[in-house]
Amino acid sequence: MNGRVSEIGTVIVGGGLGATRLAEQLRRAEYAGPITIVSDELHLPYDRPPLSKEVLRNPDIDVTLKPQAFYDEQNITLRLGAAATGVDVKAKTVALSDGAALGYDDLIIATGVVPKRIPSFPELDGIHVLRNYDEGAKLRAEAGSARRAVIVGAGFIGCEVAASLRALGVEVVLVEPQAEPLASVLGTQIGGLVSRLHRAEGVDVRTGTGVSGVTGQDRVAGVTLSDGTEVAADLVVVGIGSRPATDWLADSDIEVDNGIVCDNVGRTSAPHVWALGDVASWRDASGHQVRVEHWSNVAEQARVLVPALLGSDAPEAVVVPYFWSDQYDVKIQCLGEPEADDIVHLVEDDGRKFLAFYERDGMVVGVVGGGMPGKVMKVRAKIAAGAPIADVLG
Repeated sequence: MNGRVSEIGTVIVGGGLGATRLAEQLRRAEYAGPITIVSDELHLPYDRPPLSKEVLRNPDIDVTLKPQAFYDEQNITLRLGAAATGVDVKAKTVALSDGAALGYDDLIIATGVVPKRIPSFPELDGIHVLRNYDEGAKLRAEAGSARRAVIVGAGFIGCEVAASLRALGVEVVLVEPQAEPLASVLGTQIGGLVSRLHRAEGVDVRTGTGVSGVTGQDRVAGVTLSDGTEVAADLVVVGIGSRPATDWLADSDIEVDNGIVCDNVGRTSAPHVWALGDVASWRDASGHQVRVEHWSNVAEQARVLVPALLGSDAPEAVVVPYFWSDQYDVKIQCLGEPEADDIVHLVEDDGRKFLAFYERDGMVVGVVGGGMPGKVMKVRAKIAAGAPIADVLG
């Protein structure tokens, strides 16, 4: 049997994909020690990407990753509704908001990110961020009677929420300070195609402008844009990005710099403390610290971290990042690490679906497709090999 066995065991902080995958991988590796998952939510660990999509559109959707029976059968203890508030790395204990302190042999942090808010916005009903299931359910309930929503920020969350609200019949104004939606990630050319998609679905896309304030008494009634325009709204969704959920580690001596600083297998600066997922900045093959906020990255990191924690040889991490975004009937997929200033080769575009390759220093570094899953995935090997752009342009 692999792994250490003790009465204290492994504590995992987080209630999402990372926590479940870690617990699952530990048991598959025949780790027989106690496993405890700590989450500040009362829900069983669940999948978060559907929050901006299926959860908004369907009140009956189940996003639970594993049923209670799984945790019972695998002898995994769930401490739900108790947030981790601090770590004592010398005593090897985690403090919880209910006053308890959990000892650990190894601590794995998978707390993800928290959405950024706009500090100048007053506390009014109808203003939302979207990070957890309860927030998604509340937004869905209010959308049922809403006439017009203003979405601040046209990143992936903002675009997905816009698509979901349009499916519910809500008028949507999508406000983005950049020249196009997703411009900082995919560049303005592909961002323009995303903008075209939303406009075709009736979204009022306002780019090159921000938000200066909101109006209303108890409930939001409107939004003032930075160009002085007043937009009526009974629903506002703020999607301006997120930050790593590390505030609770302020006095822990665990190094934090745009996330928890880790080596290439998830070890932090503190002994027997590990981190993965959106909250973690792992060292890549070139020696740089990289924090990746993609769903697929979590499972790959778990495959690397668990063997390292148990003292086994860890497999190499996947070298080609992958993420996707469902907007209307178009699945936007990205392989590789495209940057906004790369050379973009738009090779297919039928007015709705598209395929584009990203070139840097003569090599293909990424591919983005809208509604073209087969053609996107075929490029994985070329990107991994650092192939010349000519190899994919044919």
